[in-house]
Amino acid sequence: MVKKILMICLGNICRSPIAEAVMVDTIKKAGVSDEWEVDSAAIGGWHVGNPPDHRALSTMKKHDLPYTNRARQIKAKDFEEFDYIFGMDEENMDDLASRAPKGSKAKLLMLGDFGLPKAERIIEDPYYQRGDAGFEKAYQQCVVACDAFLKKALANEI
Repeated sequence: MVKKILMICLGNICRSPIAEAVMVDTIKKAGVSDEWEVDSAAIGGWHVGNPPDHRALSTMKKHDLPYTNRARQIKAKDFEEFDYIFGMDEENMDDLASRAPKGSKAKLLMLGDFGLPKAERIIEDPYYQRGDAGFEKAYQQCVVACDAFLKKALANEI
């Protein structure tokens, strides 16, 4: 049975598209692409239909991660269709917990809780930062966290 992952951030144009692309790449490198599906979405609807921020796209391109999806907002049915829904920070996690229908299937997890030191577990929103250093940092955090999550998932530890 295919497991489904949904990456969430505030607008679905910075962190969650990067996390989605990194997780797809991590799964592909592990040779288990046929066992997983990955998507991303936003808490808010401001950017629905838009491509990711140009700095997110350039960061993904720099690391050879193809990306063509457009922003969408999380829906109630996502909590039933996905096995794992990842937030990037505490605010995302609070929003997800308040939106999750009672008894929904999805496990709500903070991506940074996997493999990152406690002081680095929050994947900060780089949207309002100048330049692309924040996007690169988010990418690097996602690489570590996605790898750590997949290893635990494949070992049935989650």
